[in-house]
Amino acid sequence: MQINVAVCEDEKIEAEYLAGLIREWAAQRKHGVLISCFEGAEAFLFSNDEFDVLLLDIQMKGQNGISLAKKLRAEGKDLQIIFVTGMTSFISEGYDVSAVHYLIKPAGREKLFTVLDKATDLLGKAEEFIITETADARVKIFKREIRFAEAFAHHTAIQTENEAVDSKHSIGELEKLLGGGFCRVHRSYVVNLRHISRITKTDVIMDGGQAIPISRRRYGAVNDSFIKFYRGERQ
Repeated sequence: MQINVAVCEDEKIEAEYLAGLIREWAAQRKHGVLISCFEGAEAFLFSNDEFDVLLLDIQMKGQNGISLAKKLRAEGKDLQIIFVTGMTSFISEGYDVSAVHYLIKPAGREKLFTVLDKATDLLGKAEEFIITETADARVKIFKREIRFAEAFAHHTAIQTENEAVDSKHSIGELEKLLGGGFCRVHRSYVVNLRHISRITKTDVIMDGGQAIPISRRRYGAVNDSFIKFYRGERQ
């Protein structure tokens, strides 16, 4: 596999250290790799190259890493983002941009190799979708576009990033159809773990700010699924 990797890091020594580890990892895994280093968000955005993986510091001069990651997601960029930083206070914001992982400096060799393996595994996966039946058609929906599903009396509304699709599937049938990466948070709701921003005792807050109720008896399982998903421990 040929992989185009960007390192966005304003400390030259740290950037060179990461680039060296990436080359070592690629040689071990027998991947072709092209590495580009950028000293800040502005330099990265100025580049016209398309990248598969981005190793991104958070604290940088000018625009910080979180803002850069949010901008990339808003533009529809689906590259695999790995935060490499000395800060732990921004870890919850990594959920908002579907980061592969959050590594604390100095990034250990084996840990970085494991996270790079995870990133390339995600690159190699075909995009998953479901087929659901509406009142007048059969509809294909990519799983990553689904934010949540809500049960009503005679149908289930699947809320995607752009529209709501009224499915004939029950919420239970839809939960089984969606499989890993989704979680039943309430008898009437299934949510995409990718789009959760945070969890409170009473609600799941989606990355657009919408609050979805979470039942008391499901709180522990939902919280556990959320943590495992972010760590890459697929269900």
